Amino acid sequence: MVNRINIFSAVKLLFIALAFASTISYGQEVQPNQQKFARLLRLIDSYYVDSTNIGKLTEDAIVKVLSELDPHSVYIPEKDVIKKSEGLKGNFEGIGISFNIFKDTLMVVSTIPGGPSEKVGLHAGDRIITVDNKNIAGIGLKNSDVFKMLKGKKGTLVELEVKRKNNPELLGFKIIRDKIPIHSLDASYMIDETTGYIRLNKFSATTAEEFNTAIAELKQKKLENLIFDLRNNGGGFLRAAIKIADQFLDAGKMIVYTNGLKQPRRDYFSSPRGNFKKGKLIVLINEGSASASEIVSGAIQDWDRGLIIGRRSFGKGLVQQPFFLPDGSMVRLTTAHYYTPCGRCIQKPFENGLKNYREDYMKRVQHGEMFNQDSINFDESQKFMTLKNKRVVYGGGGIMPDIFVPMDTSSYYRYFNKLRRNNIINTFTTEYVDKNRESITKKFSNFKKFKNKFEVTDKMIDKLVAMGEKEGIEKDEESIGHTIRFIRKEIKALIARNLYTRSEFFQILNVDDDCISKALEVIKKQGEYDRLLAGG
Repeated sequence: MVNRINIFSAVKLLFIALAFASTISYGQEVQPNQQKFARLLRLIDSYYVDSTNIGKLTEDAIVKVLSELDPHSVYIPEKDVIKKSEGLKGNFEGIGISFNIFKDTLMVVSTIPGGPSEKVGLHAGDRIITVDNKNIAGIGLKNSDVFKMLKGKKGTLVELEVKRKNNPELLGFKIIRDKIPIHSLDASYMIDETTGYIRLNKFSATTAEEFNTAIAELKQKKLENLIFDLRNNGGGFLRAAIKIADQFLDAGKMIVYTNGLKQPRRDYFSSPRGNFKKGKLIVLINEGSASASEIVSGAIQDWDRGLIIGRRSFGKGLVQQPFFLPDGSMVRLTTAHYYTPCGRCIQKPFENGLKNYREDYMKRVQHGEMFNQDSINFDESQKFMTLKNKRVVYGGGGIMPDIFVPMDTSSYYRYFNKLRRNNIINTFTTEYVDKNRESITKKFSNFKKFKNKFEVTDKMIDKLVAMGEKEGIEKDEESIGHTIRFIRKEIKALIARNLYTRSEFFQILNVDDDCISKALEVIKKQGEYDRLLAGG
């Protein structure tokens, strides 16, 4: 017994010694270079011919060093740390409004339900004229100015004066700032009697809770099939992705594993918990789906749990860990690769530099990959098999969908996109709702009536075109003729967002969406879903 204890103690001491030796080895390499850089900064500060900003030089060096490592290791200055983390934390502290700077005036588009502004009676359409007795109308206000004025610590007071339509006097409001939720779930609704739709814009600290609530509500409406939209979802927390994948997979299935030179392999498995482990599942992805989106779609594809529809995902298979620096700034340092259950590393190559990496989207367009599946070249050395049905899948750069849906190539979209890029469509709809809010809500007392009965008229299109011409966008009759239904749909969707929520916005925008139409076709066609999952 004593010998066993001695052996155990010896082994334990050996591991400690090895770990210590490893630390010393890394330290021996870092320490002289650390001294070298500190010496350089002292020399510059003491002897350089002109004045210098040592802080900026240090930050520039940090940015340069990280950019040489990989495209996703980044430096975040102290002043930006809170702002960068708010979206993933799932909340910020402020007054709880969605706003638009309209004709150089801050206009309330909507108040967040249950938030401080709604509680004191601020309304959609209100113009905020002063903040803490300071005029903000007609001064060239920017979004960043609004955030500085209205965001602040929970419990602090902000005083507003507001111009309300049909009210000659300015209205005064005293608002106590509070925590305001930032939702990662854009939309959740039933497309038909048995098929639900959920769209996520990121994977944040609140994503799993939001998803659970949405699924529970859809199940009350007889949910049997789910279309899960991760298009243009750039990712977020690894833990959130694991929790979402856990909703779909039977217990004991590997979701993802991570591995790095200085980070030992770690495996993550599904649990018995989960709200949609049975039922037809289709995940939508595209070139903007990255990181956590790829973890979820990769796990679902590898276990043959559902079908992936869309276009090849971004290809980010690197895990970042945040580390604070002494001045409160932060680096997000890549510490590991992540791998799908069948062993795929889906990180696309970055050996040719940051510029080449960032131009990948345009290269996909130029090579025809966005428009034709046959233009995609697979690396045969990265061939893998799904774990249940043994279908062929590939690693080496993104998740390739089971069903490819091309991007629309129509040149007639150029005029439509000009109106979009110059914010003409959004400005037009904001102005339209501002002038007609009361009459619209009176005529269409709920969203269902609005969706079924509201029409974007030719007169509205004429006004939109005229607004574009004022901004130098020449009318293109041929383009309008080919894209008119898309223009009408976008106007209607934006009006819905102004009157209701983002979920209603997507309910309008998703009508006749190519990927969603394909998903519904696969779900409804007898045997098609099972045939494709089996490798047909």
